[in-house]
Amino acid sequence: MTLWNGSYPFYPGANACFPFDTTRAVIVTVFLSMLATSIVILPGIPGRRRLLWFLRLVLGLFVGAVILNVQFTRDWESGWVQANTSYKSFSPVQVSADIGLHIGLAGVNVTLRGNPVEQINETINYNEHFPWSFGADYDHSYNQGLQKGLPSPILYVAEKFSWQSPCGVCRQYRIAGHYVSLTLWLAFCTWLISILLFSMSILLYGGQMLLLTGTLILSSLLLFSTVRNTLRCPIQFGPVALRTDYGESFWLALATGLLCLLLGLAIIILNSVQPQKLKLIFSVDKSNEEEQWDKSWLPAQPSCSAQGGFMVPLGELCPGTATQL
Repeated sequence: MTLWNGSYPFYPGANACFPFDTTRAVIVTVFLSMLATSIVILPGIPGRRRLLWFLRLVLGLFVGAVILNVQFTRDWESGWVQANTSYKSFSPVQVSADIGLHIGLAGVNVTLRGNPVEQINETINYNEHFPWSFGADYDHSYNQGLQKGLPSPILYVAEKFSWQSPCGVCRQYRIAGHYVSLTLWLAFCTWLISILLFSMSILLYGGQMLLLTGTLILSSLLLFSTVRNTLRCPIQFGPVALRTDYGESFWLALATGLLCLLLGLAIIILNSVQPQKLKLIFSVDKSNEEEQWDKSWLPAQPSCSAQGGFMVPLGELCPGTATQL
């Protein structure tokens, strides 16, 4: 049953897309500002140390930005499917749409995009977020979606993650997300400690903390992957099924964890095999140059006119050199 202009009763207009994630923008802006500020002092670093210092700066900020950023992303696991499905409940009208599922550490996003976007006199472009983090009630968000009259594909996918669902997906993903988030926060703390140790020229301990950072990141990925591999809850749209795979955040965290692991091992090995090269890379092998610079300003031998820090008679300074007037 339709009303004027072919619109369905009891349903509001098409919901706007999910707003832009400002958290990621703030994190990226902060780290880019730190990078730009550090580049200002780059011309004051002499010679080859300039390139090494810039490389260390970029790698350090990259690792910190990734660890902090993947905490708030919603694409640890994602999947898309194109299907012909009903658009509203109690209506036989079907639409052609792309349906997406994006799972993060704090909730799930369900995307519905018409193909084409304009169909049945409506703009079909939805992206709804259903959180399960601390202080958030997933079932309450799902019930709000029912009250708003969200499209049937979104409600069908969101129902799979509800607490009443026999799949038990929400409980497992929620617990895994909490542990993964905690492990990543520990990795961020160890990264900060490693940066502090490197700035204090304590290279061995800095490499060990960087190695621990990589281990924690890889451990968080292992926690997430084990939960994902134990779930079997098909999301079917007629003859096609919505299947998910690891998303961009997972692969980015994996690359960062391996990078930290390799850099930490390299620093530890260089410190035991060739410590001078390691000091050269971190620009801390300057003790000899400073000693030579300081010695160049010291007098070679004390003069015969100043011995012991007090004045002596001229006839006693250098025997045999005084003449009788």
